[in-house]
Amino acid sequence: MSDTKRLAFSVLQFLHEQMHSGQLSSDAKESLEVAVQCLETAYEISTDDQSLAVPMTLPEIFNAATANFPAQSQANNNSSPNCLSDEQRAEAEQLKTEGNEQMKVENYSAAVEFYSQAIALNSHNAVYYCNRAAALSKLGNYAGAVQDCEQAINIDPKYSKAYGRMGLALASLNKHTEAVGYYKKALELDPDNDTYKSNLKIAEDKMDTSSPTAGMGGVDLAGLLSNPGFMNMASTLMNNPQVQQLMSGMMSGAMGGGPGPGPGPGPGPAATAATAAAAAATAGPPGDLSGLIQAGQQFAQQMQQNNPELIEQLRSQMRNRTPSAGNEDQP
Repeated sequence: MSDTKRLAFSVLQFLHEQMHSGQLSSDAKESLEVAVQCLETAYEISTDDQSLAVPMTLPEIFNAATANFPAQSQANNNSSPNCLSDEQRAEAEQLKTEGNEQMKVENYSAAVEFYSQAIALNSHNAVYYCNRAAALSKLGNYAGAVQDCEQAINIDPKYSKAYGRMGLALASLNKHTEAVGYYKKALELDPDNDTYKSNLKIAEDKMDTSSPTAGMGGVDLAGLLSNPGFMNMASTLMNNPQVQQLMSGMMSGAMGGGPGPGPGPGPGPAATAATAAAAAATAGPPGDLSGLIQAGQQFAQQMQQNNPELIEQLRSQMRNRTPSAGNEDQP
C-alpha cells in the first residue's frame, strides 16, 4: 500500500501546487479543494506527511515518461510475441498465477490488477484477457468483461473459454440473443462442456420469454397451465385478494355467467386457479384443449389489465434461473 500512498501523495502535492498557482478561477480552486479532501480521506494521507514524498514531482515524472514516447509507441506497434524475452514471459505468467490466487479468495479487485500487469508485459496472451474478464464480471463490470473477451477472441479465435465468458457477460447485460450465439460457438469448440450446454439453454429460454409475442407479457401461459409447477407458483402469487376475486369472476363466467362468490374464505389459491382453468377447458368440445388455451389467453389479458405488478412478479419467478460460471470460476 505504501507505493499506492506515495502515488496518491504525489497527486495531492500536484493539486496543492495548482491551487496556489494563481492560474485557476475561484470555482476551479473550490473543485480542487474537494478533490484534495477526497484523496486525503480515501488514502488517509496529508501533504504534511513528507515521509511519502518521492524525489521527483508529478510533472517531472510525467515529463520523463513522455520524453521518449514517440519511440516507445513505435516500438510497441512493432512488438510481437516473438519479441518477448523469457524473463518477460515468466514474469507475466507469475502475475497471472498471482491473479488466479486472488480469484480463489474472492479478492477480485486485486486479481484485476495482477492480470492487468500481466497484460502490460505480454499483451498477446488471450488467457490474461479472459481471466481479467472473469474478475471484472465478478465485480459487476460486465461491459469491461465483454471488451476483454473480444480482445481474447481476436488473439485466439479458437479459445472456447473466451466465448463462454463472453456469453456470461452478455447474459448479465440481458443481451440473451447475443449470448446464445457465443455459447453456441463455445460448444462448437468444446462440445462436451456441460456448463456451456446449461447456460445456452437458459439464454435460449430467456430469449424466448422476452419475446413480445409470448403470452402473458413474455410467459407461455398455455405451457404454465399444463405444468404442475404452476400450482406451486400460484399458491404464492394468488394469495393476493385481487387475484382471487379475478379468478372467481372467471369461474362464474366460464360456468354460465352467474354472480361470483362473495367475500370470505374459499378454496385455496392454487385450487382456485386449477378449478377456473378446468371449468374454462370444459366450455369447449370434449377432448378439445382450445378452451383451456383460450381461457389462458383471457386470464393473461385480465391479469395484465387488473394487476400488471403481479404479472411482472410471475415473469421474474420464471426467469430467476441464472447462468452458471461452472468451470469458468477457475481461470
